[in-house]
Amino acid sequence: MLKYMGFMSAGLLSLGMAGTAVAQDDVTVDMVVATVGETEITLGEVLIARQNLPQQYAQFPNELLFDGLIDQLVQQQLLADALEEAPESLPLILKHEERTLRANALISEIANTSVTEDDIAAAYEARFADAEEIPEYRASHLLVETEEEAAAAKARIDEGAAFADVAREVSTGPTGPNGGDLGWFGAGAMVPEFEQQITSLEIGGVSAPFETQFGWHVATLVETRAQPQPTLEEMSRELAAELQEAAITARLEELAANTTIVEPEEGQFDPDLLDRVDLLR
Repeated sequence: MLKYMGFMSAGLLSLGMAGTAVAQDDVTVDMVVATVGETEITLGEVLIARQNLPQQYAQFPNELLFDGLIDQLVQQQLLADALEEAPESLPLILKHEERTLRANALISEIANTSVTEDDIAAAYEARFADAEEIPEYRASHLLVETEEEAAAAKARIDEGAAFADVAREVSTGPTGPNGGDLGWFGAGAMVPEFEQQITSLEIGGVSAPFETQFGWHVATLVETRAQPQPTLEEMSRELAAELQEAAITARLEELAANTTIVEPEEGQFDPDLLDRVDLLR
């Protein structure tokens, strides 16, 4: 858009009224900001062009955007007027664009009016009121290469050495320097052999040496808790989107139920017809 049309000199047009400022309270979408021959370009057209700009233009100041958009519309009108014969596909394109715009307008209307804060709160309550608690575990481990090394480390812990001290001394894993602390994790976060050992321990218990694909471990269960539930504020956007989608789907089903719709029978049309872009001229 602006990239190929370019920004012409600032100040070329100023609301179509040279040297006259227009008060913000006096403007309407029908106000003429430029003319090309006999064709008027209105403020409403400029606003629509502004809405359709790519996101990267959002940072541009209005002073630059306004003149650039008018330049773009002027150039487009010049080119449109110079076209002697419109493509045969133009009515199809306009029909498609109108259908898309009208559908999107209704979708926006449904999305903006179908969901209230109370609806979101009710959806949150329904999702989490009776939700089962999901356990999480905090554990520490030490990792060595051989079963003998793991057994020796376990023996030291059984004799009274602090697990963290032994882990810092012998563990080859990345958590060794912090005493083997793995932090909090839930089901499925660890390899099955490790998870099985941790979930079978009592708090403070220390496992026998066991092997995983990473080597030989000794692990201890530090504490457990129920996984914290997300707050209503954290879930609000996701729940609103789900409720909006459900409202749109319900409206579509209602419209379809009250409209005669005839769709192609299976095999009636060759899907390769999609390649016949040569039909559009």
